[in-house]
Amino acid sequence: MLKRSLMCAAGLLAGVLAAAAAGAAQNAAPGAFPTRPLRIVVPFPAGGTTDVVARLVALRMTESMGQTVLVDNRGGAGGTIGADIVAKAAPDGYTLLMHNITFPLSSVAQALAKRLPFNAETDFAGVSIAVYVPFVITSHPSVPAKDLRELGNLLRGNPKLQYNYGSTGPGSVMHVIGETFKRDAKVDMVHIAFKGAAPLKQDVLTGRVQIGGDQLSSSLGELRAGTLKALATNASKRLNALPDVPTVRELGFASLEFEGWNGLFVPAKTPQPIIARLHKEVVAAVRHPDVVKRLTDLAAEPIGSSPQEQEAVLRRQMDQFRPVIREMKLD
Repeated sequence: MLKRSLMCAAGLLAGVLAAAAAGAAQNAAPGAFPTRPLRIVVPFPAGGTTDVVARLVALRMTESMGQTVLVDNRGGAGGTIGADIVAKAAPDGYTLLMHNITFPLSSVAQALAKRLPFNAETDFAGVSIAVYVPFVITSHPSVPAKDLRELGNLLRGNPKLQYNYGSTGPGSVMHVIGETFKRDAKVDMVHIAFKGAAPLKQDVLTGRVQIGGDQLSSSLGELRAGTLKALATNASKRLNALPDVPTVRELGFASLEFEGWNGLFVPAKTPQPIIARLHKEVVAAVRHPDVVKRLTDLAAEPIGSSPQEQEAVLRRQMDQFRPVIREMKLD
């Protein structure tokens, strides 16, 4: 009887210890993170710059963290669908968002229209701006204008000329650029929304859409081959990759100037030690020699900013474009 009681007590103690160990594992120090695969949500279809950067980072993080880092493309609604998935994910560091400048723009646009399912400023925590990638406005080669100023002159001088411009959705970068250009140049074009930069580029390449644009890396090959034409860059100075292409400021459209980027976010309330670990991994990834070479080939600049610097850029760009988006009702 005593032996049986001792065995039961030992079994109970073992159960308690096992439960305690499981609880300790779940609440393990961030140094134990990660213990299972991670997911980077890209809110655009495969093939665009954001997707390429995410895959470069994911590959290096997989090698350095000892866990698979998957890229999950969830395109649609100007990036809102993918961002919403991450906003509602558990704040444990296992679900990340790789986004770009579309994030502050589409978030502002849809928030003003009261159609945003999350708060871009409070539902996310920044990890790092991984890279800076300049934005370029492009056209089909058949467009008889060498730059953005000439495009304005062409459309004003031919009011019956029907040109389309494409974007990746309401409030996205090209939507804001297109509508701001129409306002400042006093011209008209028809807006066509796509689910991502890759399908948008394809329609500009075929000429179904005359005007497009994206981060330079996704169209650099076509620009060099002459199958796309660069009308302007949105950077603050001319680019080494396109030294003959003027900036929007040079062409009289200073309101279109901004810094393009790709950055990683996690859900708000993710523990700071986990964010710090992810930040360390992202910085190491974008500074790896193989990645630096690949990014340089894409005309992208490795950054690896701090979370605080990233959040400051996000808020600054929201403040920059909120009046424009409100004025033009880009929803």
